Amino acid sequence: MTQQYPQQPQPYGAPGQAPVPPKKRKAGKIAGLGCLGVIAIAVIAGVAGGSSDSDDKGGKDKAAVAEGQAKTGESKKPAAGSGDAGKSDSGKKSDAKKDDAKKKVVVFKVWGTAPAGALGPLDITYGSDSDTRQGSFKNGKFEATLPLDDKAMYYNVMAQLQGSGDINCSVTVDGETKKGHAAGGYNICDAQLSSGLLGGWN
Repeated sequence: MTQQYPQQPQPYGAPGQAPVPPKKRKAGKIAGLGCLGVIAIAVIAGVAGGSSDSDDKGGKDKAAVAEGQAKTGESKKPAAGSGDAGKSDSGKKSDAKKDDAKKKVVVFKVWGTAPAGALGPLDITYGSDSDTRQGSFKNGKFEATLPLDDKAMYYNVMAQLQGSGDINCSVTVDGETKKGHAAGGYNICDAQLSSGLLGGWN
């Protein structure tokens, strides 16, 4: 009869013993950190991408606004030749008429031979219904001008001989001229233009 001896435990790592499983890694922590890292990277990338997109969009929006302002600014620019602060044609015409009226003058003339007589030299008067003046005859002629007054009813010139002579006279208003003549004795040369009811002088 064979005697059996109780088996003694074999030392660790001895042959015939099942290998000890390796220590478990803390997979949860690593996996958790991995997920958080992925989320963090995704968030950062999203923010960066969003900001670049928004910058691009903002730049495009700003460019569009600037382009729109440029177009509206061009449309609001005054047209060429409107340097008179937007004056209408009628306004310009009325201003032109006023300027023409300011520049227009009435011309009075007397010429010829008129020797001085017992009462003195040739007697000349000229002007309008509201303004009469004296003129002097020198070297066979007399000429004077007055500014045209649209309110005047008439303009005239008169020259009276002093015993002898032969003279002519004329008055010119706005392109219209009236003439007169006198000869011998104390005759009077008279020329007059009157304002017409419908405008003009006759």
